[in-house]
Amino acid sequence: MRDRIANWTASDDAMIEKAIRRGADRRELLNMMLLGGVALSAGGLILGRAGAALAATPTKGGHLKIAGFHSSTADTLDPAKASNSTDYSRICALYNRLTFIDGAGRTTMELAESIESKDAKVWTVKLRKGVSFHDGKSLTANDVVFTLKRHLDPAVGSKVNVLAKQMADVKAVDDLTAEITLVAPNADLPTILALHHFMIVADGTTNFSKGNGTGAFILNEFQPGVKSIMSRNDNYWKGTGPFVDSLEFFAISDESARLNAVLSGDIHVGANLNPRSLRTIENNPAIAAFVSKLGSYTNLNLRLDMAPGDKAGVVEGFKYLVNREAIQKSVLRGLADIANDQPIPSTSPYFNAELKQREFDPERAKSLFEKAGILGQEIRVVASEAASSSLDYAAVIQQAAGKIGLKLTIDRVPSDGYWSTHWLKDAVGFGDINARPTPDIMFSLFYKSDAGWNESRFKSPKFDAMLLEARGLLDQAKRKAIYGDMQAMVASEAGTIIPVFNSNLDGVSPKLKGLVANPLGGMMGYTLAEYAWLEA
Repeated sequence: MRDRIANWTASDDAMIEKAIRRGADRRELLNMMLLGGVALSAGGLILGRAGAALAATPTKGGHLKIAGFHSSTADTLDPAKASNSTDYSRICALYNRLTFIDGAGRTTMELAESIESKDAKVWTVKLRKGVSFHDGKSLTANDVVFTLKRHLDPAVGSKVNVLAKQMADVKAVDDLTAEITLVAPNADLPTILALHHFMIVADGTTNFSKGNGTGAFILNEFQPGVKSIMSRNDNYWKGTGPFVDSLEFFAISDESARLNAVLSGDIHVGANLNPRSLRTIENNPAIAAFVSKLGSYTNLNLRLDMAPGDKAGVVEGFKYLVNREAIQKSVLRGLADIANDQPIPSTSPYFNAELKQREFDPERAKSLFEKAGILGQEIRVVASEAASSSLDYAAVIQQAAGKIGLKLTIDRVPSDGYWSTHWLKDAVGFGDINARPTPDIMFSLFYKSDAGWNESRFKSPKFDAMLLEARGLLDQAKRKAIYGDMQAMVASEAGTIIPVFNSNLDGVSPKLKGLVANPLGGMMGYTLAEYAWLEA
């Protein structure tokens, strides 16, 4: 900020609002104002004014345009098959879940009025009255039964099949009451049901092309890989929201083009911008930064069942070869926290703070590669704009590898089709993983031996047994201890290398109000269309 002592202006108010949006704390905000010649006594008034502006009364109206960062012809309106942020953004607009995770990370009720259990094994779900699907059908317990049982059907191809397998039985007790019986106790069930995939669909649905849900928007047009257009559901059961009249969602895969589209006013949201764009955003009144600290990450995966990851010491060598500090500071401009090759962030109450941080040690990596016999060989690393900043990560790793005689060839592949063609298939490549609210969900989806998204093919019967044991414990201290040991196992044995936990950067129009970070992902956990509004 420029060095001056002068009257505080409306543009300075806007600057403070932008800083609040990107996650600045009170100390940082006061320092900004002190540098601008504002006394601490006045600083509190300015912060109050900025906070009030951000919490202004929502206004209705307008056509909201959101650009995601990838799409493909495999885009879907079936919640069970959703696999990326583009899918999540659509289904969050069209459907609802039984529960919802708010901005503070708390599990709250949505379609369910209550979800209760005496033993964490048999759960009673009471549904809200007066909820209807877009086609006019009333929500009943049969819809819940149908939805949850779909995830158990192998023919459906549910992305959360491994989580759904915890359900031994789901039945309707009466029109508004369902009962879920688990194979074994799990105190996290209400939180699990808040995942995007568990959106409730109408009983008997086989054709999802109409997006018939109970959600805030009604589908007008859906072209996979191209765009989605929706209009406000005027009969929305919540009574408040959505505030915009209509929503248009599409993808702009090129990050610079996405940024420029916000700057020009062509769109209101450019999702998942590269941190290198932060300086441009901070210095331009036509755009604001919306930063969410999520626990999400981009990771390098070496499959343990394919060369070179199947050779002893290779994965460990790559873990020492990754310069985490360079990625945090140079690639992500500080919008990240150092990670340690396991997926539970420090914000989790189950985080293992005693796990020794792995250091950048290229000489140790070289020794391991020499023993494995891979120095001098050419190793293909697949990267894409589809996996956030993976091309930059790959460049950092490639540079370090070259200095010790390891030849890495970066294969830059298109965003379109990356997740269906390359992810989970290539021997060495990148993932882009959204945060999950509990260790049980994260480990079940990505590290359990039979998990569909087991990126490195990590298989450990011991790990699987520990997962089951921790899931049923009501003693939180014992649960934390087990999850801590599991984090250590993943960090040392799995072929997933997690350098940092990303902060998500969305570029938004200053006219867009009501934004609150959500732990399930950027764009308010992909629910932005329902809760944000456009300033008149």
